[in-house]
Amino acid sequence: MIPVKTPAQPSGTLPGKPKDAPGCAQTNKAGGRSRAAAFLAAAMTSLVLAGCSGYHPAPKAFHEAVIQPYRLDSGDRLRITVFEQPGLTGTYAIDQAGYIAYPLVGAVAARGRTLQELESSIAASLRQGYLRDPDVTIEVDRYRSFFIMGEVGQAGQYSYVAGMTVQNAIAIAGGYSARANQRNVDITRKINGEIMTGRVSISDPILAGDTIYVRERLF
Repeated sequence: MIPVKTPAQPSGTLPGKPKDAPGCAQTNKAGGRSRAAAFLAAAMTSLVLAGCSGYHPAPKAFHEAVIQPYRLDSGDRLRITVFEQPGLTGTYAIDQAGYIAYPLVGAVAARGRTLQELESSIAASLRQGYLRDPDVTIEVDRYRSFFIMGEVGQAGQYSYVAGMTVQNAIAIAGGYSARANQRNVDITRKINGEIMTGRVSISDPILAGDTIYVRERLF
């Protein structure tokens, strides 16, 4: 019986596996590039959507806070006048604990109170063996600062003036940077002891103690 010889396989080719037809390599490379481009597009879309998911419209309390009586906090400096009592009249700063050190009565809680509430508190304390019927008047001598961050010329801490708007605050901080989103901003504000953040237009008023963040525009 004559042995039958199996033809030798070409070098680098596995038995039974045909070689790629001409043009297949180019097709595979093109397909890989298409898949990579699709992946990058999907990733960019995810980033944009993630940024959008951080959007928080200003809560109702934001707008209510600017029309309600001013609430005192650390950093405010007060001018307290007691009628015909020069020794009890002067300027007093609210410390980090939220108190003022007032003659005769000692530490008086001021944080979270309105001017009228603090007037009543000091008058009540002075009636406890010091004055028969004290006439106490309080006004804000200097408001606590506001803060501005993000895409502005000079981010930092600035003096607050009653009636300021977001636009005023941005102007004080050197205006917008070249990359700034000029349509709206995010504000963090303490309201009734609770920290809230919301997005408002640049025409909205701000309050003392606010932190304003000017975002970078997406495109």
